[in-house]
Amino acid sequence: MPILKLGRRSVSSLPAVSKPTIFYDSDLKGFGIKAMPTGAQSWIVEYRPGEGGRGVQKRRMVIGTPSTLSPEKAREAAERLLAEVKLGGDPAAERAKARRADTVNDILDAYIREHATPHLKASSTDLLKIYFDKHIRPAIGHKKSTTIAKADVANLHRAIGKTQPVTANRAIVALKAAYNHAIEHGSIPETIKNPAAGIEMFDEQPRERYLTEEELQRLGDTLREAETTGLPHVVDETKQSKHARKTENRFTKIDQHAAAAIRLLLFTGCRLREILHVRWSEYDAGRGLLFLPTSKTGRKTVVLSAPAIAILDTLPRIGAYVVASESAGQKDERPRHDLNRPWRAIRKHAGIEDVHIHDLRHSFGAIGAGSGLGLPIIGRLLGHTQAATTARYSHVAIDPAKRAADLIAGQISDAMNGGK
Repeated sequence: MPILKLGRRSVSSLPAVSKPTIFYDSDLKGFGIKAMPTGAQSWIVEYRPGEGGRGVQKRRMVIGTPSTLSPEKAREAAERLLAEVKLGGDPAAERAKARRADTVNDILDAYIREHATPHLKASSTDLLKIYFDKHIRPAIGHKKSTTIAKADVANLHRAIGKTQPVTANRAIVALKAAYNHAIEHGSIPETIKNPAAGIEMFDEQPRERYLTEEELQRLGDTLREAETTGLPHVVDETKQSKHARKTENRFTKIDQHAAAAIRLLLFTGCRLREILHVRWSEYDAGRGLLFLPTSKTGRKTVVLSAPAIAILDTLPRIGAYVVASESAGQKDERPRHDLNRPWRAIRKHAGIEDVHIHDLRHSFGAIGAGSGLGLPIIGRLLGHTQAATTARYSHVAIDPAKRAADLIAGQISDAMNGGK
């Protein structure tokens, strides 16, 4: 077993060997250079894992070659690895595990299967799948999870953010959670840093689109028209097909339950899924309440207004859900998935095409603030758990506050002027 001081001069003058030979360093036990009959050389570290002793089999790992690491750098690397061994580490085993590591797709699948599906709401899980399937998997899904660097994730974040900054933020947060899950459950060595951690997110400005009184009137007119005569199709006469419907048939009616859902969103300030998933059994007609077993913030009691109660009391009860779906009344009944098609037609006809379905909830809060209601009351109606969430409507309440200031100051002024 040849032993010598491994330095630049000694390494460059190593003798030719007829079989694989390791030259060990005289100063750092376990550090050496392996020479092959072909002339190839590589720096190595040898150690006994755990508590050591001759009863424990030695581990050997390559840390580089003389062409990539100088003797000084190789010695430093060996010292770090041997120090890790003294602290109970096993660098060779961790490297082997990293080589066998799952792909990014594997850890995404495991996160959905082991965490999201059993612990998150179905809607949250579906959203995670969209982030993963549309943005993460196509870019880095096929790569080994342990080879992804922070720079890779930052580049992906920037690429998505060119057109969808909010989606970019959400996708990276989801990826970070999947990596944390993999590290916690041992799919990735703890020595691997989460590459999605510490990514600088894009600024997010909360959307502020509220319906005006005039827009609300147009929306109401459109809903009534859509339920009765139907909304007329806008047809490009220059591109008519011989199979096109006759002019008198170019109307689209929306069903009573879809119209009721849109009105309930306006009259309650509820989220879309809360209305689409509410069951008749959760409606207390006597007290005018909805008892939602689950929502974004947990269990929720919705205080119903007179217009909302009127809708519920006149709406036909077809199945288990208030807003009937195509499977209403069937054994495998499911709630309605969305309102995309009727809402697109309605907002186009009403001239409010920039209004999202969630903006109906914002309008409920804004109208409450503009009417002088306190933010705590508005927050309670909307089901907010944090006052800061309701504070977004505070600026809408400026006019009522100004009227109050004018009233108070006016009375003071009158008193100062002798009641004049």
